[in-house]
Amino acid sequence: MTALRQQGIRHCLQIRHRLLNAVRAFFCRHDFLEVETPVRTPAPAPEAHIEAISADGAFLQTSPELYMKRLLAAGYSRIFQICKTFRAGERGSRHLPEFTMLEWYAADFTYHEMMNQTESLIRETCEKVLGTRHLRRRGANIRLDRPWPKITVEKAFQRFTRTTMNAALADQSFDERMALEIEPALNPARPIFLYDYPAEKAALARLRKDNPHVAERFEAYIGGLEICNGFSELIDPDQQRRRFEAELQRREKQGLAAGPMPEAFLADLGQMPPAAGNALGIDRLAMLLSKAETIDEVAAFVPEEG
Repeated sequence: MTALRQQGIRHCLQIRHRLLNAVRAFFCRHDFLEVETPVRTPAPAPEAHIEAISADGAFLQTSPELYMKRLLAAGYSRIFQICKTFRAGERGSRHLPEFTMLEWYAADFTYHEMMNQTESLIRETCEKVLGTRHLRRRGANIRLDRPWPKITVEKAFQRFTRTTMNAALADQSFDERMALEIEPALNPARPIFLYDYPAEKAALARLRKDNPHVAERFEAYIGGLEICNGFSELIDPDQQRRRFEAELQRREKQGLAAGPMPEAFLADLGQMPPAAGNALGIDRLAMLLSKAETIDEVAAFVPEEG
């Protein structure tokens, strides 16, 4: 039975192969250095909604973010990485506990510049892989022409729900309303950026100077799929420590293990220049390009296959 599944997804895996080549070519053209960082870490970034997998006294990375930021601190101004990441309890039609992440960071970028580069990356990758700047998903023809629409999270709550962003935070319905009310209401025919997330939903992002309750964070959605998560980076080690401590407290309230503080990262953070970064799900982008309905169709093997 396993062999038959692999035979049936050959087209998707071919698309995935061309996608990876196109992504690497894009970053090489823009003078980014491809890097590799450890998959095991003694201390992942503390985040209340992400559960790391323990591995022989350490943890499998939930993201290469902390190591890559330490490279920025060491003077590497434009870097990218395509790597495996691991998160416990994530399994579904769009989730795998082991998945492939593209992360990239650029010194002196803002989150608006990162949004612009994300548009370019996905448009150019789509054209190189498929020969077109259009995608199709579930009957919708998705136009990738620029600029992509943008909407703040606060306005999305006003437009698509019967409450406000602050009220949803207060009654702890924020994540549920995002998933069940806002995301399904987004226009499937156009990519869209949601941006300016509440500060407590962006543990590693810089806060807006004119509104410290809002973080300079964005997510992109294409055809109903969340495809990436990016932000202007927080580079104040004292503020970052306080953010991590707040995340650890949230974990404890949820009955989750607090975990260690990433001291090596915090020690280097003070040397990091202003920057923006983005984390993009390669599996989900492969789903879009190959018209796959589930993440299993773009994975050579899934956990159930041993």
